[in-house]
Amino acid sequence: FGHVASSVKHSLKHVATGSSGVPNISEFLSEMVFDGIQAGYCDSRNKILEPRQDWAKKILDDNPEQLTSLTVQCFVTLPNLFRAWIFGLQQQFNQPGGIHILQSISGCEWDESTGEMINFLRYAYNGEDFLEFDMKTLTWIALKPEAVNTKQRWDTDENRIKYTVEFFSTTCPKWLKMSLESGKRSLQRTVLPSVSLLQKSSSSPVSCHATGFYPQRAVMFWRKDGEEIHDGVDSGEILPNNDETFQMCVDLNVSVRPEDWSRYDCVFQLSDGDDIITKLDKKVIRTNCGKIIPVIGERNILFAVSNIMLDVFTWGVKSKEEMLSASHSITKEGIESHLDYKLYQKQR
Repeated sequence: FGHVASSVKHSLKHVATGSSGVPNISEFLSEMVFDGIQAGYCDSRNKILEPRQDWAKKILDDNPEQLTSLTVQCFVTLPNLFRAWIFGLQQQFNQPGGIHILQSISGCEWDESTGEMINFLRYAYNGEDFLEFDMKTLTWIALKPEAVNTKQRWDTDENRIKYTVEFFSTTCPKWLKMSLESGKRSLQRTVLPSVSLLQKSSSSPVSCHATGFYPQRAVMFWRKDGEEIHDGVDSGEILPNNDETFQMCVDLNVSVRPEDWSRYDCVFQLSDGDDIITKLDKKVIRTNCGKIIPVIGERNILFAVSNIMLDVFTWGVKSKEEMLSASHSITKEGIESHLDYKLYQKQR
């Protein structure tokens, strides 16, 4: 049976990153992502606020008051808030200097089939989850002991809770459905991928690599004798290409006897489409291919930066040295290196 769920879900995410002491990076960056596609971004230092899709531009053209509001948030409100929060956390934790990063991930996910709307808002500080909002109880959840003081203050901040509830109940669903309607033609298209088998050396895992597909609702796995296998399989995450399509890979690490190669195949499934099946065949494997890196242009630099920051939070950075190491990778070369599948993890 198929892996791809029949229900169609759409998500709108806002990722905001505030930093202190990180060289060569704006102190506030944010991006809006709809269904895995970067719809817009903000850079407070360089005074850049841009829609990244034609349909996103149309929304702002039709709603000039929203553009005004977003401009104030991007260049004034959010940078000031994040700067103040970081300063306050530094004082609370007795951190006089060094690199400090605060990030929020907020948004909503709508299930077209059931109509269910799921909301999420989480903060992370210096590589560790910090606070999360509980929409059911309208309270904040401390995700580490050091966050309890902040939780208690924010639980009594009626204006903050009121704004958060309004964002979840009105703003996010409104923008999600506006995005879906405005971008319907491009967002509801289906593009099949090119699937290849890659191997760096004869002793390396065989990587089944699919690129150029859309939408991102896809799965890929290895089978043996028609049955899915998990042992010796390392699945990568779905990553964005520079042309608004996606790519992913899944590695087969097991040692396979030559006479058994024909028993293995890689299966790619996209939404409700037919499976794309690729037999494990030495004749078609590309070797000495080096890193598998998506083509990346300047328009996707912020997207990668946000995911570098997000990767830092997902894994948990334990020292300032690791934070500095992460900041050093925020160059074009570092971003491209980061997009190697082995280093990429889920956002949530």
